[in-house]
Amino acid sequence: MTTDTEEPTLTVDELAARAGVTVRTVRFYSARGLLPPPVIGPRRVGHYSQEHLARLALIEELQHQGMTLAAIERHLTQLPPGLSAHDLAIHRAVVASWAPDAAQDVTREELERRAGRSLGDEDLERLAAMNVIERTADSFRVDPGLLRLGVQLLDVPLAHETILAARTVLLEHSRAAAHELSTLLRDAVGGRESVAAVKSLSAHMQPLVVQALLTTFQRSLKEELREWLKES
Repeated sequence: MTTDTEEPTLTVDELAARAGVTVRTVRFYSARGLLPPPVIGPRRVGHYSQEHLARLALIEELQHQGMTLAAIERHLTQLPPGLSAHDLAIHRAVVASWAPDAAQDVTREELERRAGRSLGDEDLERLAAMNVIERTADSFRVDPGLLRLGVQLLDVPLAHETILAARTVLLEHSRAAAHELSTLLRDAVGGRESVAAVKSLSAHMQPLVVQALLTTFQRSLKEELREWLKES
């Protein structure tokens, strides 16, 4: 089944598998109002959209930040209505920027549960090449913040070499931007502040900077695509 925009919809079982949660969890969140109701199709079967999947990813990220369900409810009610899956993904990226690096060791079964899909040997090799996972003796060391992105990239119709080249470009430019911003921050405090004060300022600035970078990049990419399509 598809919506008017040809976006595929998911049954509750498919949604749970893609999100890496149980059907019971999906229904629990729905009962708490954390998820909007599904579209009811033929035979009274509920169909969920990519927005539901993105919202589940955001809820999971907020839980990783240590927020209670009550706090998550308040947070979600403050979001603008009608956010698309893309908008929710950007919001989740900003939220994830608050979290410290926290790689975890998981079994293949747990890795696939979190990925929401089975992963073949080729998939694992591609995820390892993107530094999303690292094979250990009997488990996988995974970066939770990159896993969902890496899994989504598995389905992108681009050559693996192109994806890795794009990753290199992003890393080089993001590191350059981080270096220049940190230099500005260091010059602004001029060594007068304590280390604790600088860390506190950085913690407040980080989500704002990430949001600014995401917004600026999004607009710049749209301009580039517009120019490219105009030329073609």
